[in-house]
Amino acid sequence: MPTKILMPALSPTMTEGTLASWKVKEGDTIKAGKVIAEIETDKATMEVEAVDEGKIAKILIPAGTENVAVNTLIAVLLEDGEDAGSVEAFIAANKNAAPKAAAPAAAASTQSSAPSTSGFKASGPSAHVERVFVSPLAKRLANDAHLDLSKVEGTGPHGRITKEDVEKAIRAGGATPRGSSATAAAPAATGPDAKQLADLLSIKYKEEKVTPVRKVIAQRLTESKQTVPHFYLNIGVNIDPLLKLRAQLNDKAAGKYKLSVNDMIIKAVALALKKVPAANASWNGNSILFYETADISVAVATPTGLITPIIKEAEKKSLEAISNEMKDLAQRAKENKLKPTEFQGGTFSLSNLGMFGIKQFDAIINPPQGCILAVGAGEQTPIVKDGKVEIATIMNCNLSVDHRVVDGAVGAEYLAALKELLEKPEALTA
Repeated sequence: MPTKILMPALSPTMTEGTLASWKVKEGDTIKAGKVIAEIETDKATMEVEAVDEGKIAKILIPAGTENVAVNTLIAVLLEDGEDAGSVEAFIAANKNAAPKAAAPAAAASTQSSAPSTSGFKASGPSAHVERVFVSPLAKRLANDAHLDLSKVEGTGPHGRITKEDVEKAIRAGGATPRGSSATAAAPAATGPDAKQLADLLSIKYKEEKVTPVRKVIAQRLTESKQTVPHFYLNIGVNIDPLLKLRAQLNDKAAGKYKLSVNDMIIKAVALALKKVPAANASWNGNSILFYETADISVAVATPTGLITPIIKEAEKKSLEAISNEMKDLAQRAKENKLKPTEFQGGTFSLSNLGMFGIKQFDAIINPPQGCILAVGAGEQTPIVKDGKVEIATIMNCNLSVDHRVVDGAVGAEYLAALKELLEKPEALTA
């Protein structure tokens, strides 16, 4: 009997993805473990390996197809000796079968902060409830615009409501806002259309399609700035002792590893969170989560957009371990080879632009985290010490804080603890 190759769920919250490319073609013989396709989610592009051996009899979903639901039949595999004539009948019997719900265990978990993959709508005054299938991003957009999803027609697989459906309903003003007038549901003006303006003024440009990663970055950061009450704290740190210790440790390593300033900052950020645990927290509506470990999300620029691989339990790891792990994560992030568990989660974020010469900046909080630290370049600066002017290498650290979670005094206490660790860095080697 032919074997089904289904659209895989590459993370607990994934419900659909883009079949970016096929690494095999019809007629190819494959073995278990061979990479057969690349799947693009809203977070990254990941390779999919074959589970069974056989010959690719039919590819049903072409490369580049977007919004492919999890468990959709995407190809058919024939084992050695199987009759190719049975393929079409097998496809006919299975192609139109509704995909099973993805990752039901994740939906039941009380620890998951991901949006639900489905909504519900009432069919009149009775108690009967009809399930409405909707993608997580579409549901979030609808909630932001106060749209009634029961009034939105889904065009995705099996009537699923997609992001495009919600955007179309918002533009048309045809969806009914919950508990308010249609005027209240109208989105805020976003300014002139860039493409229309460029065409009108004959400005030359090259248009590139927005990647799923870039779409998520735009949506999440917009949501963060609009819904999270940010405030900012700044402190200057004398990193001359840190630079001296780094040079000593690298000399001692004799080429086995090479510490960066960022590696040492990661460790200091984590240890400071253990000293001030109230800063290692997230807003959760009716409660606040205080994390027991310091899982540091480190911003890494990639060709497709920003991603934040995580150094988990950084407070427990040596500088050597952090350095080696960070190099590996950063390299695989740029190659789109990170596993979802390596960039989803995290309790506190770090963004360092010092290597680009940026002296100071404010970062946008990465929800649901409560804080993000923005680090600038160290710069030789005159300071007054014991009544005398000296030259020191000063590095600016700006802390962006969710005021619902962390008060000003707690944020200040955290920065003071971080400053002490960076200026007396021997504790980082313990």
